[in-house]
Amino acid sequence: MNIKSKIEAAFPSKAFTLVREVGLKAGSLKYRTYLVGGTVRDIILDRNHIDIDITVEGDAIKLGKVLAKDTGAAITVYKSFGTCTLVFKDGSKIDLATARRETYKRPGAMPTIKPSTLKEDLKRRDFTINAIAASIMAKDFGKIYDLFNGTGDLKSGIIRIMHSKSFADDPTRIFRARRFAARFGFKIEPKTDLLMKKALINRALDTISPGRIQKELMLISKEIL
Repeated sequence: MNIKSKIEAAFPSKAFTLVREVGLKAGSLKYRTYLVGGTVRDIILDRNHIDIDITVEGDAIKLGKVLAKDTGAAITVYKSFGTCTLVFKDGSKIDLATARRETYKRPGAMPTIKPSTLKEDLKRRDFTINAIAASIMAKDFGKIYDLFNGTGDLKSGIIRIMHSKSFADDPTRIFRARRFAARFGFKIEPKTDLLMKKALINRALDTISPGRIQKELMLISKEIL
């Protein structure tokens, strides 16, 4: 599956050119780069107001600094996460993140992060519909990498968790499941719904801070009001 035409249609011409440039510059550094997560989900669904989130199999911060130098973009670096944000002179923004794997020392804890592959990066995500990538490399621009049938769940209108411990690892995903279901009119897959209820019975929300809960509730309220 290739969504090059959808990517081109989703972005203004300058933003599309910028995405192509990121892929070319990454290629010169021998890195592999992909649009990921909600960006790809929304492109497939033909939704507007799409953020540009790019995962890098390589050093995202190094790539960001090269791009900032070449284009004059302002760069903000988040070293501990291996990510950076570029804001260009026309106001457009790109988020770059090093492909990573995450482990949790305890339920509800912030993850420990290590650089990894695209597969591991997609595997750590919340739902299958957010675990889809699209290449922005010159040789296969627009090629979909869908290792967990996220495109199938998009077509079926299903919210499906990635693994059985996901809600325990990050209980805020309980809120996100409801938020995405409301936003897209999707149904929560039965096993996912059962795991969500079990997490609530086991008081999973007690493992995260009130601030994180408040943030998620505010996001839900924006979706339904």
